[in-house]
Amino acid sequence: MSHRARVAIFCRSLSALMLGGLCASALAQQASDKAATDAATTQASETPAADAEAKPGMMALLHDPQDHKLDMSRWLLEHKGFLPVPIIISDPAVGYGGGIALAFFHKPKGQPLTRTTSDGRRQLIAPNIYGLMALKTENGSHAYGAGASMHFKEDRWRYTGGVAKASFNLDFYTPGTFIESVPIGYNANGLASFQKVSRRLGSQDFYLGLSWTYMDLDLGFDVDSDSDRFSTKEKSERSSGLGLSLEYDQRDNPFTPSSGWLGQIQGNFYDQDIGSDTDFQTYRAHVFAYWPTFADRLIVAARVDTRWANGDIPFYRLPFIDLRGIGSARYQDTRAATVETELRYNLNSRWALIGFAGAGRVWGRRNSFGDATSQVAKGTGFRYLIARQLGLYAGLDYAWGPEDETFYVQVGSAWR
Repeated sequence: MSHRARVAIFCRSLSALMLGGLCASALAQQASDKAATDAATTQASETPAADAEAKPGMMALLHDPQDHKLDMSRWLLEHKGFLPVPIIISDPAVGYGGGIALAFFHKPKGQPLTRTTSDGRRQLIAPNIYGLMALKTENGSHAYGAGASMHFKEDRWRYTGGVAKASFNLDFYTPGTFIESVPIGYNANGLASFQKVSRRLGSQDFYLGLSWTYMDLDLGFDVDSDSDRFSTKEKSERSSGLGLSLEYDQRDNPFTPSSGWLGQIQGNFYDQDIGSDTDFQTYRAHVFAYWPTFADRLIVAARVDTRWANGDIPFYRLPFIDLRGIGSARYQDTRAATVETELRYNLNSRWALIGFAGAGRVWGRRNSFGDATSQVAKGTGFRYLIARQLGLYAGLDYAWGPEDETFYVQVGSAWR
């Protein structure tokens, strides 16, 4: 797993805490409406039954009054202050681990809860979210950090950012073109920072983003002589880059989509003039698409994800295959492409079965696209509708790839 994967774990942690805040925000508006209704009911009839309805017990908070099934919506409604969100890590690159994120959400006075999109749909405006997180894995890796997500002027402006301090024990795999690939153990200990501001373009659903990514770390190899395998530029420890992105999101649900699509292109440019040890560029373009079929019982989804890099890129920043069942950064080169499909079959209003399969390929420095070998991963799992009001599913995936088999705890979509 590379330093890039280390940052990916941090970003997933931030996503988890932001997700918790977003859920609570959406449900808070419903709580306000319900509170007004309860107040009117109490004034009309001050009976013990009315008092019991106004003050539900813990069991009532954990069940949906519509179907009486386990549901976290009402629990989120009543939660005040910091919302604890568990972090589950099961990446083969670092082993199993976990942690905790604490999210605090705040809706600025006067900011609407929703906005109307260009095609007439209503879209939720997330609250301002502030969070802290800490995590540790079984191989001794650990990290802690803080992040925030804020929205301004009816979601016309967005800010997302975070800072993390981490120490991760990782492996970099030699090419293995003519001989067996060999893992090179190393430790990456340092600071990672990501800051991004986005602006909605007119009344459309396009967002233009400007970001700054900064990493400063110390590298240590398990075997000192392994350091000689890399050039000085490949071992550069500080990178600082500005990025541009353009995103279009037409999904019906940001948590567990059932229709629509998301597309994004982005480029990051690292230069010595802005604090980087070396000059290089990284790019990513990806599309996630969803189609409901058979009266919405079967959801067909597809993903295409490409990443590439140019210049004097450090070895731990190379693009890699990102698939469930394959350890982060197990296969790396200057070019990486992934395709994946996922089927979700809704057994009933709460439970669903998942099946997925994908393939990835890396090429560039080691060989051409035609000479590269595709790596395939597949798996299955289940989902439970844990928050009906938001259409948020959670569940467990079991995936296997060329070398690894592992479980993944999923909250919302597995694609990010």
